[in-house]
Amino acid sequence: MFPAVFVSHGAPTLVFEEIPAREFMAGLGDMLGQPEAILCISAHWETPQPAVSGAQQPKTIHDFYGFPEALYRLRYPAPGAPELAARVEQALQTAGFQAAIDPGRGLDHGAWNPLTLIYPDADIPVTQLSVQPHLDPAHHRRLGQALRDIRREGRVLILASGGAVHNLRQFAIDSETPAPWAIGFDEWLNDRILAGDEEALVTYRDHRPDARLAHPRDEHFLPLFVAMGAGGGEGQPGRALHRSFAHGSLSMASYAWG
Repeated sequence: MFPAVFVSHGAPTLVFEEIPAREFMAGLGDMLGQPEAILCISAHWETPQPAVSGAQQPKTIHDFYGFPEALYRLRYPAPGAPELAARVEQALQTAGFQAAIDPGRGLDHGAWNPLTLIYPDADIPVTQLSVQPHLDPAHHRRLGQALRDIRREGRVLILASGGAVHNLRQFAIDSETPAPWAIGFDEWLNDRILAGDEEALVTYRDHRPDARLAHPRDEHFLPLFVAMGAGGGEGQPGRALHRSFAHGSLSMASYAWG
């Protein structure tokens, strides 16, 4: 059985950067092993209700602007996973969600950027699940809980991709070293995950005065709760796979449950 994994994917240039997080991701596939299919929950696909990609051959979406030309030439030609998408849709509908399949959705950089490093051969079928930023972390934990049976079958890797601390407005301010507020939030997050304190995590804005700085919007944090729901359980701790910072105050922390 594969754990449910959350990775912080950082900037779109991650695949070219000589930083600890890139080195970690380049070895993660060997650490995890080879699944039959991957379900990627990306912070960069936002929908009103849960949606799953049913594309047979998902296109590589370059959903960013102003980066080096070499980045736009990258492709991740993995096959789609429409059969897995149908199972995910059914599992979510059974759990009471109004889930649907999007037949044409490709892979945005929240998916293909880390996957280029984790499984560079691009030979494992991949589908994506969207996030709903207008809904709270508890909603996304429930999404993950609805996927537990799929994970327990032991052939599917649930890979959530976002950011443990993600505030792009701070780039110009914290370009060299992490700010105290970023370090503080990152430490608190690590402590609560290792303690299995899911209730504190899903209500994190009630506990942390630095939450608004760490996450001006929830979208990059929400995939973490899907992974936690899919692999965790009441009081069950997660474990840290990697911790570092990049571009100042971007936490590149990654965690696993199960």
